[in-house]
Amino acid sequence: MNAKQAAETAKRYIADLMSDEGITDLGFEEVEFEDAGSRWKVTVGFSRPWDHKNAILTALGENRPGRSYKVIRISDNGEVESVVDRVLPASH
Repeated sequence: MNAKQAAETAKRYIADLMSDEGITDLGFEEVEFEDAGSRWKVTVGFSRPWDHKNAILTALGENRPGRSYKVIRISDNGEVESVVDRVLPASH
């Protein structure tokens, strides 16, 4: 498996796993190979319906929807091992 295949696997997995939540704007964020354990660590981001704030402000471009991020670990043979929230650092 290469980085592109790992990213595609992660996106497909999240799209299927969360299909009943109406996620939008699913996108690849980053990928890294972890030598220890021979697995890929892929981060994807997406928006959920409840991440959209005020429809009027969004229409004016002043209020972007929030995003959720998940880190998916995939073994080098393509098996998804885990899905966890990516914790973003607090902004100052």
